[in-house]
Amino acid sequence: MTRGDLPGIVLERRADLTLDSFARAAWGGSPVAFSHAAVDRMTAAREAFLRLIEDPNVVVYGVTSGYGQMAKVRFTPEERKRHAAKPPLASNAAFGRPAPDRIARGIVFARLANFIEGHAAISPPLAQAVAAMLALPSLPPLPIDGHGGAGEITILSPLFRDVARAHDLAEKDMLALVNGSPAATALLADQALAGRRRLSRAIALLTLSAEALKAPIEAYDDALDDLWNDPDDAAVLREMRRLMAGGSAERRPYQAPVSFRIAPRLLGNLHRAVTRAEIAAGRMLAAVTDNPVFLAPAPIHPDPTHPAPSHPNGRVLSNGGFQGAACPPALDAITAAYADLAQIAERQAVKILDGALSGLPDQLMSGWPEDERYLGCLGMSAVGWAERAKVQCAATLLPGSESGGFGANDVASPVFLAWEKTVVAGDALDATLAILAVVASQALHVTGRPAPPALAPVLDQVRETAPPIDSAVPPGPHAGGLAELYGTETYRL
Repeated sequence: MTRGDLPGIVLERRADLTLDSFARAAWGGSPVAFSHAAVDRMTAAREAFLRLIEDPNVVVYGVTSGYGQMAKVRFTPEERKRHAAKPPLASNAAFGRPAPDRIARGIVFARLANFIEGHAAISPPLAQAVAAMLALPSLPPLPIDGHGGAGEITILSPLFRDVARAHDLAEKDMLALVNGSPAATALLADQALAGRRRLSRAIALLTLSAEALKAPIEAYDDALDDLWNDPDDAAVLREMRRLMAGGSAERRPYQAPVSFRIAPRLLGNLHRAVTRAEIAAGRMLAAVTDNPVFLAPAPIHPDPTHPAPSHPNGRVLSNGGFQGAACPPALDAITAAYADLAQIAERQAVKILDGALSGLPDQLMSGWPEDERYLGCLGMSAVGWAERAKVQCAATLLPGSESGGFGANDVASPVFLAWEKTVVAGDALDATLAILAVVASQALHVTGRPAPPALAPVLDQVRETAPPIDSAVPPGPHAGGLAELYGTETYRL
């Protein structure tokens, strides 16, 4: 499916921002618009907010005062309007490699959660212009590097700079664009979706590997679903049994190496991490994270006996929604699971190639001259990729240095650092699985065995890109082409 083929998305409530609609907007290129009811709600909230800030006793950070270290400065109404009209120049401080376009789109989509029910008090035409960005063929470049701000202003400022310049900014409009945590939301949603696809692929290829080795099926028996007492492990075991059905009746007469027997537990870890990331991302997509956040007044009831609202023009809360604290640990869990599975894939590939252990033709190249009979360097490549995944596994904690060193901005958000580690580890897992797929395919080829019916399409895909090796060819390009295919499929809607 190509970008823009999906139908448009109409948002009416925060609950409409889901992982599914995120995927359609960020990965599929669906245009997004607000419903009439949402625009009416934003309009009413905006009008109430403008009434609220006319009260000289009301203090709203960044609206009736300056930003950051200037928060103690109080503005006159004229100063307030001049301050509001300034575009986001000082916060355009990040530079470096550009993020993928899907990330920019995902952030724009996540940004809409603050707008749709009036909590950002943004001018409705500006909110609609932000949603319209998702119909553009490309979005402004968004640097991956150099983000150490207390929130996400260095991420969001370059993304929304052009739309800000195209509008006459009024009170709080700029804050509504660059505050909150839509980047953390989008980065987690992106890798939750990618993780689900990698999980499915890893289960299939590790099951294909077990079939290639003729691993005893007792290691995947349905009795273990209950004995292991873990729903994530059980979900993996059920899927592996489904994929194994109809496989070779002849199995090894003794247990397979540890890497084969613990694969369901390691896959269970990824299943657990992805499921929790999906839950967290779903919550974050529908969450209000603006700072300060506007709470519109309760509806005025015509019944005179109904109590009058205590805040007739609404109220404003300064809060910490601008840090998506759930994002880094959820991403770190996926990263760690990727690294472990990359190690398992490397070990399994090497064990299958070792005829003395596997019981298969040594190096899977029977009939070749003995001095040419060697695919072991694929295992060396797998080691390199597995180690690449492993070095991404340092925990993503809050930075020790003060964020910018200005005033109240004393703790930075590390969300892009966590996301990039997950992306790199995921690419490394794709590579080790590709190597394992080539080896498993070769094992079935040299022994003249088919894949189980449910795995036949998986094996066919492997062989379309990496045909069985029947002559002296470098094996790296075989596995490399397959790894590239897996990487592309991960992010294709």
